[in-house]
Amino acid sequence: MRFATYREGRAHRVGVLSGDHLYGLAAGITLRSLLGDDGERLQAAGENALRDPHTVVALNDALLAAPIPDPPTVRDFMTFEAHYAGSLLALDIDAKVPSVWYEAPAFYFTNPYAVLGPHDAVPVPPGSSRFDLELEVAAVIGRGGRDIPVDRAADHIVGYCLLNDWSARDLQFHEMAVRLGPAKGKDTSLSLGPVLVTADELEPYRSGNAFALEMVAQINGRTIGRDRWDSMHFSYPEMIEYASRGTEVRPGDVLGSGTCGGGCLAELWGRHGNDFHPPLSPGDEVTISVDKVGSMTSRIVEYEVSGR
Repeated sequence: MRFATYREGRAHRVGVLSGDHLYGLAAGITLRSLLGDDGERLQAAGENALRDPHTVVALNDALLAAPIPDPPTVRDFMTFEAHYAGSLLALDIDAKVPSVWYEAPAFYFTNPYAVLGPHDAVPVPPGSSRFDLELEVAAVIGRGGRDIPVDRAADHIVGYCLLNDWSARDLQFHEMAVRLGPAKGKDTSLSLGPVLVTADELEPYRSGNAFALEMVAQINGRTIGRDRWDSMHFSYPEMIEYASRGTEVRPGDVLGSGTCGGGCLAELWGRHGNDFHPPLSPGDEVTISVDKVGSMTSRIVEYEVSGR
């Protein structure tokens, strides 16, 4: 099934996507409230909505929010070797992937307060002149746990959605010179969507560490990079095992795959030089797509300082 969260006035409503319409669940139900078991509650809610919807909305008329607008945590990993190798070149033309990278799926915690919907405008972070996209696919935790072994970790995934980890590269590289972070280079915005695709929907495409599906990044209609999802060096179960070691993952937690090969400008600057494509600026439109998961287009805008 494919679930979306959409705005209804000042509230959110969850719907099941069938064809080009969303079949709404009862008001007040969130995707997080349906998680916590092996998926039975979510499946039943979706079947009930298709059979007897509380409302029906055309997908093109729905103002989509992030499927999980309020994840408890967002861990962003770095599992695509091509991306890491190319990004290192942006800092040092002779850099090689260090051996320690292959030992475990590295991640950082990013900002759950910065989650945007799939078509929300994305502001350039204050002080940045080298703004960038990151094409990723996130797994959403359906059932929590601690110290989860890799051979059982897949059972904890309820589904997947696109993730764009917007990045202020100048701020990021500057602050990480102190061997901490990233922090302000990452925490202004994070886009999730357009839908949560349940894990069973993608099983026919299972391949290697992920799925045999194409990933494409575009800026203003120009394709800047593409990769295959199964190019991941680490699998989602390996990510969950590492994330839960000595601590918890909880229902609704988001685990990003990290950027795919060719899925951001920093990597492409490293491989082809800074003239490959200018940094993102207000007016640009960024589209990221993954077969069978969906696509989302985001418009870059100026940051507006909120009232203090």
